Amino acid sequence: MVRRADHDPVVSCEAAATCRTRDREVVASREPERRLIASNKRARHDYAILKTYEAGIALFGTEVKSLRAGRASLVDAFAQERDGELMLYGLHIPEYAYGTWTNHQPRRTRKLLLHRGEIKKILDQVRDPGLTLVPLSMYFANGWAKVELGLARGKRSYDKRQALAERDANREIARALGQHLKGRLRAGDRSS
Repeated sequence: MVRRADHDPVVSCEAAATCRTRDREVVASREPERRLIASNKRARHDYAILKTYEAGIALFGTEVKSLRAGRASLVDAFAQERDGELMLYGLHIPEYAYGTWTNHQPRRTRKLLLHRGEIKKILDQVRDPGLTLVPLSMYFANGWAKVELGLARGKRSYDKRQALAERDANREIARALGQHLKGRLRAGDRSS
């Protein structure tokens, strides 16, 4: 039974999101739908992302507390099969500052939580030469820690240079267009 601050008993609760008392409705605060913890910008630069997947991740309590503090690094992380399951290697979650002897190892191997059919489909695709699974971002979705995995193919250096040149060209076009439109607006303001 959930109680309010003035100790009136709750008449009904629906999935802990909304509770009704005899005289008023109390709404439990929820975390925003998706809160980013860490992103792997280097992966998007080094790899061409073909498809993305969302996976849960098995964590210890001190790891979750450290993630809620916004501390994680996906820099050297990758996913790989082990005994028919997907495991995440190289993810760095620092030890929780207020943890005791129950603290976790920062770079331990963590199990990814996916449906069996999804795992089979991903493993069939990863077996193709040149494809790998890299974590793109880590976030909380409705209170659960999630990892966005990308099925990726490595870019060659000329692909990276071409992508950078294209991005710079688009930026220059947007800047010139913005300056042109601002010039029109200024000229239009004078005639009025």
